[in-house]
Amino acid sequence: MANFNPADNIQDLQYFGEFGGVNPSISDSSTYTFISAKTMFDTFEGNAEGCYLYSRHSSPSNLYLGQALAAMEGTEAANVAASGMGAITPVLMQLCNSGDEIVSSRTIYGGTYAFMKNMLPKWNIKTHFIDITKLDLVEAAINSNTKILYCETVSNPLLEVADIENLAKLAKKHNLKLVVDNTFSPLSVAPAKLGADVVIHSLTKFINGSSDTVGGVICATQAFIDDLKNVNSGASMLLGPTMDSLRAASILKNLRTLHIRMKQHSHNATYLAAKFENDGLKVVYPGLKSHPSHEIYSTMINKEYGFGGMMTIDAGSLDKANELMEMMQHKNLGYLAVSLGFYKTLFSAPGTSTSSEIPMEEQKEMGLTDGLIRLSIGLDNDIERTYQTMKQCMKELKVL
Repeated sequence: MANFNPADNIQDLQYFGEFGGVNPSISDSSTYTFISAKTMFDTFEGNAEGCYLYSRHSSPSNLYLGQALAAMEGTEAANVAASGMGAITPVLMQLCNSGDEIVSSRTIYGGTYAFMKNMLPKWNIKTHFIDITKLDLVEAAINSNTKILYCETVSNPLLEVADIENLAKLAKKHNLKLVVDNTFSPLSVAPAKLGADVVIHSLTKFINGSSDTVGGVICATQAFIDDLKNVNSGASMLLGPTMDSLRAASILKNLRTLHIRMKQHSHNATYLAAKFENDGLKVVYPGLKSHPSHEIYSTMINKEYGFGGMMTIDAGSLDKANELMEMMQHKNLGYLAVSLGFYKTLFSAPGTSTSSEIPMEEQKEMGLTDGLIRLSIGLDNDIERTYQTMKQCMKELKVL
């Protein structure tokens, strides 16, 4: 990690448009023509470099974005998808057969949890949900049927941190694939450099950064990406989660400012987390020394990009959480909305929104309280002004 700077890799990529534009030209076509029938055959077989057949297979815009994201994560290749779930589900389906098992973090995005808990059993694939921060429990859950270790670098919504380096050693020991969702920590953490086999992002969030599209990416070895795109057996090919070329071009443009945005997201979140913890509020943020994985995370991150833009506070009850979020929205502090990575702060009560797929008893077991508010801290210029306004809201509602 010490000599790896993902922003430099992105900056060093240069593409020229068809007519010399500084942005690559967008191919607004679903199908492509060939000069000869043999070239079409070779392309279908995957043996014709630079040729395109059909946009579900690949398109220039998708390949440009995939190359940039592979450079960002330090992997050989990447394949973009129409959503984060459109990236996650093919990976799991590609790596598992009927009778196989997955060991997953207990706190993950609700959609991922629902797919593992409710959909995969239809194919006789079982998932064990474990506290990923306890390596002894993780190893105890592994058996001869296990094929995947799955985690999020920083978990949604509890912000638990996965010790990727040691999880990678565990995966290698048991001949498993370590799959890491890095959505909360782009640029800050490079899981592939720590030993992860597959790195996934929901591009919808920080990477795109403007809350105007959904997208996903799978970053891995060239061999695995080729397997996913195989016309006969590739899950990404056959399940069809194809990204639109116009959206790929849009995300590629936004990717170029990610390093600037992540620094500001992290700066603002660090400032607010420290202030509110000092005020006596229950705050969870990996950049605070009170976070149980602060020391581990400090060794994992590229410090230039900080500890990220995600934090949680506890308002004490669901009613108080809702009142506070409504008041903060009324005061123009942000939006009561799911998702993250927007220029404005976004806040939601995950127990009744993004993690509502997780049964209530399991929410309680993992520490997901009714009053928990997840905040994706925005790009506010004057963060002290934001802090004072938020604090006044909390005082009015007796949260502070």
